[in-house]
Amino acid sequence: MFARMTVEDSRVLLPGKFYPSWVVFTKRQKLKWLNTQLDKMWPFINDAASELIKSSVEPILEQYKPVILASLTFSKLTLGTVAPQFTGIAILEEESGPNEFTIELEMQWDGDPNIVLDIKTKVGVVLPIQVKNIGFTGVFWLIFKPLVDEFPTFSAVSVSLREKKDLDFTLKVVGGDISALPGVSDAIEETIRDAIEDSITWPMRKVIPILPGDYSNLELKPVGILDVKLVQAKDLTNKDIIGKSDPFAVLFVRPLRDRTKTSKVINNDLNPIWNEHFEFIVEDADTQHLTVRVFDDEGISAAELIGCAQMPLKELEPGKVKIVWLKLVKDLEVHRDNKYRGEVHLELLYIPHGTDDSFRNPFDPDFALTIFEKTLKSGTEPEAEDITARKKNVIVRGVLSVTVISAEDLPVVDLMGKADPFVVLTLKKSEKKLKTRVVNESLNPVWNQTFDFVVEDGLHEMLIVEVWDHDTFGKDKMGKVIMTLTKVILEGEYQETYTLEGAKSGRLTLHLRWTPQHKYRDP
Repeated sequence: MFARMTVEDSRVLLPGKFYPSWVVFTKRQKLKWLNTQLDKMWPFINDAASELIKSSVEPILEQYKPVILASLTFSKLTLGTVAPQFTGIAILEEESGPNEFTIELEMQWDGDPNIVLDIKTKVGVVLPIQVKNIGFTGVFWLIFKPLVDEFPTFSAVSVSLREKKDLDFTLKVVGGDISALPGVSDAIEETIRDAIEDSITWPMRKVIPILPGDYSNLELKPVGILDVKLVQAKDLTNKDIIGKSDPFAVLFVRPLRDRTKTSKVINNDLNPIWNEHFEFIVEDADTQHLTVRVFDDEGISAAELIGCAQMPLKELEPGKVKIVWLKLVKDLEVHRDNKYRGEVHLELLYIPHGTDDSFRNPFDPDFALTIFEKTLKSGTEPEAEDITARKKNVIVRGVLSVTVISAEDLPVVDLMGKADPFVVLTLKKSEKKLKTRVVNESLNPVWNQTFDFVVEDGLHEMLIVEVWDHDTFGKDKMGKVIMTLTKVILEGEYQETYTLEGAKSGRLTLHLRWTPQHKYRDP
């Protein structure tokens, strides 16, 4: 009962007059008694648990092993002489349901374990790598559920790392220098962090049965699908001494090897356009996030990280497309520097399970569907297992009408402080190209010209709009806008003002309209 006492209870039972004003009641109770016993037990726990941990952790590391490693196994694993310290415990009343209770346990470990990993690379190099100087602080949840009228009064315990406050360690090649193998150290560190982050961190959980029974309802289950279109990146940091980087992207919600998606490589380009679509299973939209890592392809050598970014799924409105530019950073955990590494352009759509009823009429513009579900010909709700197969067979065909309305605040490119702008519109995949008339001597031109494109495959087409300055001796690019057809296919018609990319200033106003003519591929 004392452990369950809240701060408010403490102030009622122990009035403030008994304590000076500087006394602060904390949420978590101290656990000195438990730490004292754990220190005594630790040598025996080390002997008993080391082999068990080794056999259970190796398969987990295998699931997150990067492609440059052929194998990753333990040659030594002991927990050392320093026991973890439990720094606080609390009963979570608000987070506990009517048939359960939850304990929050904070743990800190500055350990001295002896951990040696045997690493074998794809090129046949074998390295013994020691994991040293481990520092960890985190908050665990123990969920006792369901409660029953049978001793010990609960049927199972679910354990999860609710908050990883700190995780630090160093890697050292036994008898060598790990920096001699570029990319390997980063790959191993990434594997260890991914395994800890994904295998035990909430919403992941380990369900431990206490009484016989079926506890599959406590396991993590899919709750929705995340549609991601990787559109492009811009201003990427160049990792090559000669030429430019050859970027590709790796995307995941969970970094399991079979749930990680990789884009194609775009050679010699710091502003790559991918326009690729991926789908991800979502288990908890409130706590999970999409991670994007952009690499420079190095052939048979380990790819070099250019930068990474994350997008919390809780920021997505179900059923609505969100268009984002994410800035790339060197490290999502430590933020070692603030250097600009470029940005990545994504289109995101989260569709929760159980919302299929809203998809009964795929041609109703009031429903915010994926561009794929918009193309399903049947007016009735499709079977869930057929959707993926049918997506691949659908061509989104239609007429795209683009009205180039105006531009404003265009950059000065002439010596006289003027420009003679015109606009070139290009469909990237079909290479169809049209252009406006030239407006002489204006940085705020008005065109109001409309162009129609017959689009054969809207799923994979992109519109590139470039503003040029017409000059007697040639022409200069003033800026551009690149977009997929996602928004116009979903909304049917819209008008928007875009900031010009690759320009010091300038905005371009466009009106777009889509007239669908769906069809299926020939079998």
